[in-house]
Amino acid sequence: MEVKAYLEITMKIKDSNRPAAAKVYMDYRTPFLNTITGALTKSLLVRDADVQVLHGFGSVEHAQAYLNSDMFNNDVAIGLQPLWSADPEVKIYTVA
Repeated sequence: MEVKAYLEITMKIKDSNRPAAAKVYMDYRTPFLNTITGALTKSLLVRDADVQVLHGFGSVEHAQAYLNSDMFNNDVAIGLQPLWSADPEVKIYTVA
């Protein structure tokens, strides 16, 4: 299967909280790839201004379904929420 959609989550996270955010990413990367329908890739992108997680999916519908999944809402978001300096920005892109 090839990537047909990307889910980009951009978070403002203080430098002091970034190791904890990276741990959440590492804890859920493999389970995400192994259990979420349509999940193909997951990358952590770190910039001075923010941290992004870029998820690759087989379809836009798979990306949207992940945002409603138990893993995202009960594990990933709960683990990251205390680390956010502002609400995250969530975008879904279609690959042309």
